Amino acid sequence: MSDTVIKVENLSKQYRLGVVGTGTLSHDLSRWWHGLRGKEDPYHIIDETNDISSKGRSTNVWALRDINFDVKKGEILGVIGKNGAGKSTLLKILSRVTAPTKGTVKAKGRIASLLDVGTGFHPELSGRENVFLNGTILGMTRAEIKNKLDEIVEFSGTLRYIDTPVKRYSTGMRVRLAFAVAAHLESEILIVDEVLAVGDAEFQKKALGKMHGVAKDSGRTILFVSHNMAAIKTLCNKGILLKNGLIDFRGSTRACIQEYLAQNIAEYSLHELEGNISRSGNGKVKFIAFHLENESGDLINYVLTGETIALVFKIKVADRSIKMIDIGFSLHNHYNERLCFLYSSFQNTLFSADEGETLEIRCFIKDFPFTGRKLVVRGRIEADGSEADWPKVNLGTIDVEPGDFYGTGKINDSKDPFLIKGTWDIVK
Repeated sequence: MSDTVIKVENLSKQYRLGVVGTGTLSHDLSRWWHGLRGKEDPYHIIDETNDISSKGRSTNVWALRDINFDVKKGEILGVIGKNGAGKSTLLKILSRVTAPTKGTVKAKGRIASLLDVGTGFHPELSGRENVFLNGTILGMTRAEIKNKLDEIVEFSGTLRYIDTPVKRYSTGMRVRLAFAVAAHLESEILIVDEVLAVGDAEFQKKALGKMHGVAKDSGRTILFVSHNMAAIKTLCNKGILLKNGLIDFRGSTRACIQEYLAQNIAEYSLHELEGNISRSGNGKVKFIAFHLENESGDLINYVLTGETIALVFKIKVADRSIKMIDIGFSLHNHYNERLCFLYSSFQNTLFSADEGETLEIRCFIKDFPFTGRKLVVRGRIEADGSEADWPKVNLGTIDVEPGDFYGTGKINDSKDPFLIKGTWDIVK
């Protein structure tokens, strides 16, 4: 159709793990000769999809496999999925940073992309010079770029540093300027990866508003990748869910988010937390289990708003004793928005353990204030001042039911994310 701006057909991307520069001229010539005669690629291998949670046997992995979709003018497509699902690879192909192994991408118009911090910026050039460089790459004249310069500088908040080499910018400054350049220069397609998460909350809100505005007012097409489901829900018209390099679901933004959350919110057993899951840290201390208890120490599988509960973290020390163990956890709602974060050190509490020791550490929360029907628990451990364990999976979930938060004998079924208590009197 004439209003289709991006059309992706049978798109696939293959990588060879642990190998750099695997292609050779003789291989390319052989592939060309076999293709010319209508024969199969002599180097084609049946490989595995990209499941980062398990170790495969093949060194050939499909980061993307048989991707098909189209985006129309003025649409904002949200691309979601777990880490390693293929989101960034897809955007790099659409931005022409890397080539697909198979398939085609047809795009109408110029493409501006923000994939990594400082992408497209020359570190030795000033911010001003980089604005002109990016505009020239997009095919704009110097006069056109100059007309946009003041808007770009004002939006990014970099006026004081616009003539300073970009290599001296902080990460946040580079992100702000890079987004301002991509959003304000004349392109028909804007591609934005999760890099916006680097910016502060105020700039993120400003950037989301700008993307919504350029799509609505200028008819620009936007592809947006984020782990922030609230941002996806607010900004996007439709979505696709990637899983292990495949499109697992496509549809309305709401339906896509619900499908993603249904897959992603899962409790991990003792075996799974000890096993081959995605995590970072030096491994000196690790989470091995998580569960909930009531005030009496009984295991529970749901929480009433207003009651006292305990989050119980089972951890194991590796091959040396640790003097200072700092346990942290965060609670997230079903849109992946963080509601709170707490380290034991915030309350001057640290733990110690001997080599090979296993500890169960409880954190009591009085008058549990949150009302969300399902919350996600994530965790992080620091040991002797260094990151020891940061699982990239959820430690577990908390099912929340309405309770008598105020102690009045009435169930408070509030739609607000949390409740508070106050003390009231008359000022005399």
